[in-house]
Amino acid sequence: MSSAPSQAQAPYDPLRLCIYATIAALAWLLGPVAVVGFALLGFAGYVRARRRGLTRSKCVLRDTRVVLAYLGTLALAGTAAIAWQIYDLIT
Repeated sequence: MSSAPSQAQAPYDPLRLCIYATIAALAWLLGPVAVVGFALLGFAGYVRARRRGLTRSKCVLRDTRVVLAYLGTLALAGTAAIAWQIYDLIT
């Protein structure tokens, strides 16, 4: 008999929470650059998944079109924030 727990007995691993915390830390440290980067990364992933037939996501927003609109809006808002920061630097 093995002393290692089976898949059914394995304790819950909150890996996603660690990932979310890491992303939040990067967004905090890098500001709008991180927001744009993660939004574009997510957007590209959802475009690829949608082209392969995904129409419903596990994301809270569910519909991939809504998710794409959300990520696109985040990318635009982050880009506007970067432009605002650059404007503040040069004026």
